[in-house]
Order: sequence, then C-alpha cells, then structure tokens
Amino acid sequence: MSENKKILELLKTKSSTKQEVFRVTKSVFSELSDILKKKAEILSEEMKKEDKFVEVDFNSKGDFESHLKFSGDRLIFHMHSNVFDFANSHEIHKTSYVKEDKMRSFCGVIHIYNFLNDSFKYNRINDVGNLVARIFINKNKHFFVEGEKQLGFLFNDFVNQKINIQTMEQIIDASILFSLKFDLITPNFQDINLVDVHHLLDMNNSHKLRTSKSLGFKFSFENK
Repeated sequence: MSENKKILELLKTKSSTKQEVFRVTKSVFSELSDILKKKAEILSEEMKKEDKFVEVDFNSKGDFESHLKFSGDRLIFHMHSNVFDFANSHEIHKTSYVKEDKMRSFCGVIHIYNFLNDSFKYNRINDVGNLVARIFINKNKHFFVEGEKQLGFLFNDFVNQKINIQTMEQIIDASILFSLKFDLITPNFQDINLVDVHHLLDMNNSHKLRTSKSLGFKFSFENK
C-alpha cells in the first residue's frame, strides 16, 4: 500500500470517526444545556416560595460551557473540543463491543466541575474547583461516567448503555446532590495562624484567598 493510500485510509476511518464523535458529543451537550436551563427554571420557581434569597440560575457560556448556579455552589459543564481514545490497558479495549470495531473506543468528553459561587462573584481567580464527573460518549451514543459517589458506579455499562434525556437528568441530579452534600470545611487553626502584612494587603486588594471545598480555604502564598 502506497503512503497516500495509507493516509487516505486513516482519514476515512479514524479522522472521519473523530469528526462524527465530535458532532454527537456536541449534540448531547446541547441537549444537556437545555435540560439544565429547564431544571433551573423549575427549581427557581419552587425556591421563591420557600426562600427568595436562595437563587437557582442557568447561564450558557457558548457552545462548550454551561453554568448551573444554586445558592453557594456552581456546577460548570464543559465539553472538550477534542476526541480521545484510551490506553491499551483500559477495560474498554477488552470488551467484545470494541473488539468488533476499534473506532468505538473514540470518545468525546464532558467535564462537570463544582466551584464555590463566590469564586466568580468576587473574582477570586486563585480558587479551585473539584471535578465531580466526566462523561465519555462515542459515535453511537454509548457512554460511561467516571465520577464521585453514585456517579462512579451508576453509569459504567459502556457496552449496553446509551445516553439519552433520562440518563442526562440522572447525571445532573446526582451532580447537584453531591455538590450540596459536599460542604466547605474550615482548615486547622495552626495552618493559617501566620500571615505577613504584604499578603494581607494583597488579599484585601484582590481577594487572593485560595478556596475550594476540598481545601477548606488557605492563603494563596501557602505551599500547594
């Protein structure tokens, strides 16, 4: 086989598959954003009857990013623009489903992050979020989820499970519940009992307080 034929063969198979996976993942992300918007509207109306100060809001940041804000939390759903395969040792390659068609292992990915809403409200650029889950989707809409708590085992049947509105709603609900139950923990007093004037002024001027739920909170000059 000539080099040109080899190139064309890869373009027809691998490159074509990656383009298809991208289109499928983008379509799923669009549906996911619609579900998030509707859920925000429903939860917001219900919360207004209970406590008007607890806000629930949806915000689209374009084709690849959507935010769901609820009280002190914010979930960010972000679709990566690239398509990925898995290491040869990954379990996905041991399935008959993938062995029958190697192109089935190529997946788009949607990340779900949990941030403190104040990180955005006060422009605390040193704050960090926590990865709650990542959704892998192939060209046939088969999918699996890697994630925290229930998200780590509810959606792991890549061979048989296809993503749809119902499964997307379940993923969203599980992500919200995990975030609401995952509270900000105060750090040990001894860990933050020393601060010099320079860093205190820096914090007051720029809100440079590095905060996340997993960290508690810590000053930005402390060792990471």
